[in-house]
Amino acid sequence: MEWIPHWNLVGKHAFLSPSGYSWLGYDAEKMAKTYDNKQNVARGTALHELASQLIKSRTELAPKKKALNLFVNDCIRESMSSEVLLYYSDNCFGTADGIKWDKNAKELRIYDLKTGVSKPSFSQLDIYAALFCLEYGVNPKKITIIQRLYQGNGYSEQVTINDKARVEGENDGNITWIMSHIKEMSSVIDAREAEIRSLKFW
Repeated sequence: MEWIPHWNLVGKHAFLSPSGYSWLGYDAEKMAKTYDNKQNVARGTALHELASQLIKSRTELAPKKKALNLFVNDCIRESMSSEVLLYYSDNCFGTADGIKWDKNAKELRIYDLKTGVSKPSFSQLDIYAALFCLEYGVNPKKITIIQRLYQGNGYSEQVTINDKARVEGENDGNITWIMSHIKEMSSVIDAREAEIRSLKFW
């Protein structure tokens, strides 16, 4: 048998993939929705890339109450850096959409652009804050952290002062705890990798 090579598809995955066989149970409406969701993810990636280029070139957008416009303009006006990778280890790192550290004021700003419709969580931004403190040796109990989630027609803001509780039911020391948890979980992964190093597949 001489198989057709399909060189143009090597390394790619079909939308209707045999390994992702759940689509066998989809009707036309579910398939259309799934396709639209994938397009929205791609759109979100493109918007993040656009926002980053605008911020880096200091090109403001029209003053409209849209998440993208507000995010880009606020980051530019507050002299924030775009797409900054924060690193603790190869096991734990992440890229902040917009970030600024004012050493004199002891103030950390972290802004994030959300292009989807699901309700976002500040937990992601808390991890960024913890990574920043770990990488740059900053004590979260001695700084103010201002975080914003931009979505839809505006943004929501969360302020953490000296790592105190921000909402009812939350304990003090949340960022400090995340820093400790990052260290602990990274150690667990390192230990597992040491055990299976010769058999590791990724």
